[in-house]
Amino acid sequence: MIANIVASILTPIFVPPLKVDYLVVAGGAGAASGGGGAGGLRSTVINTGGGGTLETALTLSTATNYTVTIGGGGAGGIANIARGTNGSNSVFSTITSTGGGAGAPTSGAGSGTAGSNGGSGGGAAVEGAVNSAGGTGTANQGYAGGDNGSNRSSPYSVGAGGGAGAIGSTGVGGANGGNGVAVSITGSSVTYAGGGAGGAFDAGAGGTGGTGGGGGSGAFPSAGTSGTANTGGGGGGASVSTSGGSGGSGIVILKYPNIYTISNPGGGLTLSTSSSGSDSITSVTAGTGNVSWA
Repeated sequence: MIANIVASILTPIFVPPLKVDYLVVAGGAGAASGGGGAGGLRSTVINTGGGGTLETALTLSTATNYTVTIGGGGAGGIANIARGTNGSNSVFSTITSTGGGAGAPTSGAGSGTAGSNGGSGGGAAVEGAVNSAGGTGTANQGYAGGDNGSNRSSPYSVGAGGGAGAIGSTGVGGANGGNGVAVSITGSSVTYAGGGAGGAFDAGAGGTGGTGGGGGSGAFPSAGTSGTANTGGGGGGASVSTSGGSGGSGIVILKYPNIYTISNPGGGLTLSTSSSGSDSITSVTAGTGNVSWA
């Protein structure tokens, strides 16, 4: 019996490595006439945005600080005056997702304008004798925005913002945003990074935002709807002199063995942790700071 007790004491206890799965979604972009592009999406639990492949979980060390930044959504512009602004990047350790590309305004000078590049591309503006392209998405993060189509007289066509799961469309009287990607890292399926709709610039019923928080565009004349917070959705496009919607903020979600405890040294982050079987899941919804495990 004594020998068994000694053997038990001497038997090493297995401690699983600190292997961290992640979802990192950047902030969505603001719209003008063209819809705002969704924030880039990178993940180890589902194929990344833009048709990319599954990424590899990070093996980290305890008592070490790792940077986390939640990207903000870009501001909306004015349909026929000012471009929206790109969303901001989200970061976890060595992983960066790129903020969405802004939706373009109509030039007001007989030529269309292209959408901005980003995690997912912004939609091109209405109007013009020359086709203008949607902004390009970032490889393995998101898709391109829609172009401004071929309708060169009223009602003009417009491009919607790209999403993590699909290209933004082109339409007359509004266009539908590219859909996002459904992710189940928390144990429940949630869709992130939908593109914003293109605006009903001079006629029409408007468009629908992409699944995953993309903002919509109302019937002419109306302002665009903002993307949903913590989804990275792009803002919806606007009509004539009204305002495009702003982009939704991003999010970082981390999944790791529940033998480890996460902390936020120095503060600066808004985070919440729950359990799922033998794992803990931490959602970071705002701020910039560090996380560490013990």
